[in-house]
Amino acid sequence: MKRVYLDHSATTPIEQSVLDEMMKYFLETYGNANSMHSFGREAAYAVDNSRRKIAELIGVSPNEIYFTSGGTESDNWAIKGIAQKNRGRHVILSNIEHAALIETGKQLREQGYEVTFLAVNDSGIIEPQALRKAIKDNTCVISIMLANNEIGVIQPIKELAAIAKERKVLFHTDAVQAVGSIPVNVKDLGVDMLTLSAHKFYGPKGIGVLYIRNGVKPDKLVIGGHQERTMRGGTTNVPQIVGLAKALEIATENLQSNYKKIKKLRDHFVKRILEEVPFVIYNGDTENRLPQNANFTFEFIEGESLMLRLDLAGIACSSGSACSSGSLEPSHVLLAIGVPIEKAHGSLRFSFGKNNTIEEIDYTVDIIKDAVEKLRVMSPLFYEFKEGSKNV
Repeated sequence: MKRVYLDHSATTPIEQSVLDEMMKYFLETYGNANSMHSFGREAAYAVDNSRRKIAELIGVSPNEIYFTSGGTESDNWAIKGIAQKNRGRHVILSNIEHAALIETGKQLREQGYEVTFLAVNDSGIIEPQALRKAIKDNTCVISIMLANNEIGVIQPIKELAAIAKERKVLFHTDAVQAVGSIPVNVKDLGVDMLTLSAHKFYGPKGIGVLYIRNGVKPDKLVIGGHQERTMRGGTTNVPQIVGLAKALEIATENLQSNYKKIKKLRDHFVKRILEEVPFVIYNGDTENRLPQNANFTFEFIEGESLMLRLDLAGIACSSGSACSSGSLEPSHVLLAIGVPIEKAHGSLRFSFGKNNTIEEIDYTVDIIKDAVEKLRVMSPLFYEFKEGSKNV
């Protein structure tokens, strides 16, 4: 049986050269980076070198890079850290953010903050004028993701951040899905804080970054020792940091070629699905979109049923964000762009990687066609639809 991995938005396999780079810091240079002896100094040097490399690759200063356990911690730190320190009690998030921010916003509401979940348009994009209207005199922080994890839509972050700057409001963007897939220069975007995570671009899991612009001082989220210039406690994760830097370096060097290859695979997949599978909706903006993402609603069937049939055929995809896959609720992202609740349950996300092949894509489409046809034969909704069509 073939095994086809089309869930790269959930996580990517670690690059072999990244793993090779990390192994030295598990087996040889294993000192604590905060220890004063030579073992510690060697580890600290590796961390400092990685910090400089990452900063250069995303266009910031090394002292603006803070290492975290990943995207969720970075998102929490950015929003809670500013909200809890600032006198302003109003926070703005988009209504299609990752669960790390949606749930943080809900928690802040419970703590007495006013939280606005700003609506996107039918394509999944925040209209700049909508943000302008939402900002209040007591707004302390805005967070709008650079690219959505479910429908891949890319937001006009540069324009949105400029609006926030006009009103002297701090602006954070979750760039977890974007970094490594599209060019990301933080200074060009004009944001005050930015989140990235290594396992989305063929690096290790459990390591991420929060960029914090010099002069921005959020409250600490993780209290402990003097690591990360006293801002984030916890033993420095040297191998993971080294792996993050190496993975980002490789992703940046190959960004253009990977973009072209992955987009070609995605476009071929989308074309075949739309031409060969009836009653399908392609969700999200078709132009302002990550190259790896394709999100479809298959009408008259349950997405989970289709996903399980694909799994039995060796194909991995997702019914939404991996962080929300245990929920029985339909995707909040699809509901936000106007997909009816009964149709949202029939949606799947396919996300492509640099190691996928055209043969894998064609195999997947063929399996989808067969599975959808069989599931619709068993669907009372499809039967009612066909009977209704006959009577028109």
